[in-house]
Amino acid sequence: MNIIGVGIDAVEIGRMRTILERTPSFADRVFTARELAYAQMAHDPSERLAARFAAKEAFLKALGQGLGACAMNEVEVVRAESGAPSLLLHDSAAALSAHHGVKAWEISLTHTETLAVAIALAIGGGPT
Repeated sequence: MNIIGVGIDAVEIGRMRTILERTPSFADRVFTARELAYAQMAHDPSERLAARFAAKEAFLKALGQGLGACAMNEVEVVRAESGAPSLLLHDSAAALSAHHGVKAWEISLTHTETLAVAIALAIGGGPT
């Protein structure tokens, strides 16, 4: 297997909170119903949503793409029973990933009280 790309992104949680308060439609445009439901289980959904937004941006960066390459809600952060995050790609996000030869994704999320960070690693087939 070989590494096709790596992306990292950081989102200020306070900024995410402000965007969600000022523009409620933003959440529906950017996040899936499962992501929103998961975030609503937390005392402050902004922390979880900021981390997921960072993951979506990291996904695009790992492919050398910018905003607009696919709809943000086509990149979904899901959790295994263990709590480990992973990406579930839909429609044009899945096509974009396949076009770049990505066979698997690894992601990691973290946040403090003020900052959410995500790293995405795009893995392809073949020799290293």
